[in-house]
Amino acid sequence: MNNLPTLDSLEVAGNTVLVRSDLNVPLDNGEVADDFRIGASLPTIRALLARGAKVVVCSHLGRPKGVDAGLRMDPVARRMASLGGFAVNKVDVVAGPEAEAAVAATAADTVTMLENTRFEAGEKKNDPDLADGLARLADLFVLDAFGTAHRAHATTVGVAERLPSAAGYLLAKEVDALSALLGDPERPYLVILGGAKVSDKLAVMEHLLPKVDRMIVGGGMCFTLLKAQGYEVGNSLVEETMVEVVGELLTGEHGHKLLLPTDVVAAAAFAEDAEHVVAPIAAIPAGVMGLDIGPESIASFREAVDDAASVFWNGPMGVFEWEAFRAGTAGVAESLANTEGFTVIGGGDSVAAIRLLGREDQISHVSSGGGAGLELLEGKELPGIAALERWKDA
Repeated sequence: MNNLPTLDSLEVAGNTVLVRSDLNVPLDNGEVADDFRIGASLPTIRALLARGAKVVVCSHLGRPKGVDAGLRMDPVARRMASLGGFAVNKVDVVAGPEAEAAVAATAADTVTMLENTRFEAGEKKNDPDLADGLARLADLFVLDAFGTAHRAHATTVGVAERLPSAAGYLLAKEVDALSALLGDPERPYLVILGGAKVSDKLAVMEHLLPKVDRMIVGGGMCFTLLKAQGYEVGNSLVEETMVEVVGELLTGEHGHKLLLPTDVVAAAAFAEDAEHVVAPIAAIPAGVMGLDIGPESIASFREAVDDAASVFWNGPMGVFEWEAFRAGTAGVAESLANTEGFTVIGGGDSVAAIRLLGREDQISHVSSGGGAGLELLEGKELPGIAALERWKDA
């Protein structure tokens, strides 16, 4: 965080502050299904209100193609008001005269929430007109959405180029936690990767493998590596174009650091109620697909976690949404909750697992950003972070 201006450095009293939060939460029948990200946004908003600022909050929600009535911010505003203990005035536009009038008319103790920023085509393009319109709503800008800091959007970069800006508490906490893993982490340093596709995480594998002591690979992505080792994996998910690439990782200088499953839970169909068996990786039956890691692998991965002093986990070990194929993900989550090392969890399913177990308070840092965290660990510059750095000594 040495290069980032902090929220506490801003003179906010009497000023209007635009906060870019990450309120991209799941909805169910028009109501918020998981309010983790809303809760994580509250410390920054509360601090600004307590210091006499008028607060305007903006965020995207889902992946709308233009205006989508099912992705309006109204349920998010209701849940924020309930959790935050303050009034939230939701407006139906992102910028422009209507938004400006609403902000001006809103009481200082009431938060103004703008409409879904991705209703505006200019958001993802970092359109200068949209950035200008957003900047006209406030005197200062706070970026608190780590989950979108890797995107050069109008609400992450454009506004920061136009208003005095700083990092919110959540963004600062995220960067601090991940920087601890980037710098000189306590060793042994273990990275656990899961999820469906190895192509999604190949860059972070290549970047981190020389730096870690062990790297566990589970989830659907493990089958591409297992095939590269010569195993028959039945109908399991395999990215054929990645087999040669991961084979080079496995046989390369740091390939010995990779720890793969030794058994899997396999089923004949990709279905919640499919009949399933535990099979060693050397004897996965033809015609079945691996949907979770097996009990022997869970024990092996647990031992690796117990031995580690620093752990980063991103991605489930199986089809976590279905109870029959959840044991691997739950086992890793329990391991991280019980270890005494420094632990960081990122990615929606990994976070959902630790929350399902009610053990998030036993994790050193639960990240709200999956893709942004991976890109930071890859060594990439995040546009949203870079936009703030210019204000450090301003």
